[in-house]
Order: sequence, then structure tokens, then C-alpha cells
Amino acid sequence: MVEGFGVQRMLKAKAWIIRINLLFLAFFLLLYVALLLHPSSFAPYSLNSVSFVSCSLRECHPKMKVVLEETEPSLALKSKGNRNMTKLEIPMKLWKEMGKSTKIGMVNFDEDDISEWESSFEIIPIAFQKVSKYFEWKDLFPEWIDEEEDLDGASCPEIPVPDYRSYQKVDLVVAKLPCRYPEAEWGRDVFRLQVHLIAANVAAKKGKRDWFSRTKVAFLSKCRPMMEVFRCNDMIGREGDWWFYEPEMNRLDQKISLPIGSCQLAMPIWDRGVNKVYDLSKIQRATKTVKREAYATVIHSSEAYVCGAITLAQSLLQTGTKRDLILLMDDSISMSKRAALAAAGWRIRMITRIRNPRAEKDSYNEYNYSKFRLWQLTDYDKIIFIDSDIIVLRNLDLLFHFPQMSAVGNDNSIFNSGIMVIEPSNCTFRIFMERRDEIISYNGGDQGFLNEVFVWWHRLPRRTNFLKNFWSNTTLEKSVKNEMFGADPPKLYSIHYLGLKPWLCYRDYDCNWNIDDQRVYASDVAHKRWWKLHDAMDDNLQAFCKLTKRRRIELDWDRKMAQKAGYEDQHWNINITDPRRIHLV
Repeated sequence: MVEGFGVQRMLKAKAWIIRINLLFLAFFLLLYVALLLHPSSFAPYSLNSVSFVSCSLRECHPKMKVVLEETEPSLALKSKGNRNMTKLEIPMKLWKEMGKSTKIGMVNFDEDDISEWESSFEIIPIAFQKVSKYFEWKDLFPEWIDEEEDLDGASCPEIPVPDYRSYQKVDLVVAKLPCRYPEAEWGRDVFRLQVHLIAANVAAKKGKRDWFSRTKVAFLSKCRPMMEVFRCNDMIGREGDWWFYEPEMNRLDQKISLPIGSCQLAMPIWDRGVNKVYDLSKIQRATKTVKREAYATVIHSSEAYVCGAITLAQSLLQTGTKRDLILLMDDSISMSKRAALAAAGWRIRMITRIRNPRAEKDSYNEYNYSKFRLWQLTDYDKIIFIDSDIIVLRNLDLLFHFPQMSAVGNDNSIFNSGIMVIEPSNCTFRIFMERRDEIISYNGGDQGFLNEVFVWWHRLPRRTNFLKNFWSNTTLEKSVKNEMFGADPPKLYSIHYLGLKPWLCYRDYDCNWNIDDQRVYASDVAHKRWWKLHDAMDDNLQAFCKLTKRRRIELDWDRKMAQKAGYEDQHWNINITDPRRIHLV
């Protein structure tokens, strides 16, 4: 009898265990279905970006136009009449990992190339019209665009793309990339960008993105695929000229939602008229939660920028940011100055500086490749780098929403590296180090180098990194820029002090006025703005912005030369009241 009760208890216990297991199984099945239906809701990036980021592809941007019509047919898959009599061998990695039922989207291949593939896999040719040969890189990356939309606003020319809706789901995307290396400007190839973007769109729109598998992408090219689109972190192998990737789909989604070039703003802050601001609430909500993100700057080889770094930290803290402030420095900075920088708000990390192999010994740019160390900050997902000759006037946290490489335009098709959004990565750092002998920087510095690596970048408004200069030197330009430098509340997010730095001048006026080739950087209004921030700092921090005896001699000499040149503005004749002229370091 006792045994009978024992058996009954055991049966009841087993029944309960089975019920509990079924409940857990049902829960996980529901969660799995939710992920399949709404994969982006679990993403580290908010994919509502389409609502505030302008698109440039035909399907999502109304302002598109064709630069020049292609005069000859250029479908990616050519007819059998154009045989090249060569067969494309299937790499072993694909043989091993893919089965007969594998669906492969083929981009930019001839029909003859894929004849062997058709007997091994299910091939889905992605047909598209090749971009016109008259379509140049400068059409996508113009030097100037109508950011303020005073005229018609900025728009991008059209890159032909497939109708992605007409294609079925794929397990793998395979693309053949053009490679014109070692021709000059080989990386700035619109057709090359077109193939990258089509491959990315097919993977993102027609690929798998669940817990168990993600669509892979394979490129055939003698050149490395663009790191701006397919990150080196997502690379899972290489076999000869084959490059294999398993991209993080949410990051890829964000990339393809951005404009195709700097011909349009990635972050359209300003509406018609300079005083009206776009609704940034969605971006601000997305960046309100503090993540693995930080602001960073770098100083090395000299203590000349210590005062600037102290002031930058104080300006960032005044904007209310909760992100970490990271300062990379080498051992050329004294212990007393390190203590002051830490007191100003920086978390200090010591680095070994990196020499620019093309720089002359003891030149100003000998060690400016030390900035590459930023990519080793892998305990952060994203970094906003800011040069230490910049002050921040408005909160910049919204920039953490944008991907690498996001920056303000400079000259021609290049960006200014004074403020840039980067994504730390050890493999990116290794590529920099491997290519530093090969890449020729147009300006001999890190900005020129980075522009050769990240040729496809995303344009932030110039108000994000507003350069203190007056290139046209007209009365109108001076009036507009000085009004923006002095506006309160600020209209600018930051001011970038080109030329002689405020802490190297007397506080009475901008000393760039006294040197002929520096006068384009002179603004007493911007100068006054920097000193207002300086004066709000603790006295102990202000002490690190004093003048040296040598610098006073240089300033007095420049005043004498300006008087001799007879500059009509007569800044050289202003009575100096700056107490730093007497209380020297």
C-alpha cells in the first residue's frame, strides 16, 4: 500500500515537471517568434534612424536625380554572348559550410562566372544598372552643400539600385568588387561603392538575422573591401582573393539608412533659416542612456596643449554630459600637469606615441599618428574624439547615435578630423599600423591618413565643429560668423580654434591679427568666448594657462612687426592689460 502511494507521488511529480518544461518551451518559442518578427527592437542601435536620417537610395529619398544617363546597357549579369571563357572557382570555405539548398545572391558577376555555382547552389542573380562612367566621386562628396537650406537644400545624385522587393530571401551574398589599385584615388570609385551598397542592402533586406544564423557576405577582390561598410570586426576569414564576413545586421541597417555621400547631411539639425531647429527628440532619447561611450582627446610630445585640454574638459562638463572623458597622453607630460588634467575631469591613460614614418625628425607632425591609439579604447563601443584646441558650447551626446566615420566636411571630398565619431577596434588599429608606410597623407598628418582609409564618410553639420576662419574674408562672412561665435544661447555646438591658440595670446585680443598669414583665423569675438570659459574655471586650473617668458617675447615681436606693416585694424596698438604679461610661468 505504501509502495502504491509512493508510485502515485512519483507519477504526479513527473507530470508537474513535464508541465513546467512545456511552459518554458512555449515561452521560448514565443520569444523566438517575436525576435523573427521584430529583430530590430532588440538592437543596440535604434533603427528608427530612417525617421530622422535622410536616405539617398531611390526607394526612400524624394530629391534624387540622375547625374548622367548611361548610354550603354550595363546590367550586372551579362548575356552569354559576352563570354569571358573563365570559370569562377568556388572557395573551399563555401563548399564546406553551404549545402545544395543554399540560396546565394550574386552581385556583379557574368553568367559564365556562375555556371559552376548553379550546379551546387540555388543562385539568385541580382541585376542592376552599372553607375555611369561620368559619375565622379566629387558628385557624392562636394566641398560645399546648402546645410542651412537657405536655397533649395542639399540633395544627392542617384546611384542605380535593384528593386530589392522582387528578390527572395538569401543565405549568402557574393559580390565581385572592382579594384583599380594602385591607380591614384583608386579607393574613390563610385562603381566600387555601388557594389558595396548593393551587397549591404541585399544582406540587410533579404538576409537572415535570428539567434541561430545570420546571412554571410563574401567578396571577390584583390583589394580589401571597404571597412566603412563592412567592418574588419565582422570579417570571419580569407581565402586568396576571397573575403568572408558575417555582418552585425543592426549596424548594417544604420549604415544603409544614411545618405550615400556628404552631398547630404547625416544629421539634418537645421531647418530653413538658421534659428529653427529640427525635432531631435528621437535622437536625444536614444542617446540619453549612458552606454559604453566616451569623449576623448590626445596630447603628446609637448605640453603646449595642456591648457587647451583642461578648458575642453571643463566645457564638456558644463554641457551636462555623463559620458567618461578619456585623455591619452605620453610621458612627455609632467606629473603636475597630469594632476591638473585629472582635476579638470579627464581619466588619464598613458600611451606610447606612434611615429609618422614620412615626417621629418623633430617636425610638428613627427608623432601625430599617436591618434591611432584611440582605436585601442576597446572597453568603449563608441568614441567622440575632440581636438584639444576646441571648446564645446552645446551638448554633443547626440553624436553617439551616428556611426564611424561621421565628421564635418573640410576641403574637397575630405573630412575634418577635429571632431569625429569612431568605433574602437583592435583590428582597425592593426590595419592602420600595417598601412602607415603605404598611405600618403595629403597634409602629412593623421587627418590625411584617415581620409585615405575612410573615403566613405557621413557629413555632420559644420556647426558641430565650427572652424574659426574667414577664407573669403568678406564683410558678410565676418558678420555672419562673428554673430554665431558670440550668440547666447549658443548656436554652435563647438568652436575649433585654428591658427594661434587663445591661451598663447594676450587675453586683450586675438593675436592672429598681428601675423600676415594668420589673419584669416583672427576673431576677437571667438577669442572672447574662449576667455569667458577660462575665467569660469577654478583658479588652480587657470594657473596652467599662463604665458612663458619666451612666449611674451614672441608676442611683443609680432606686435612690433604688425605696427611696421601698418595693419589698419591697429590691434598692435591696443593697450595690454592681461596680468599674465607680468605673472609669467
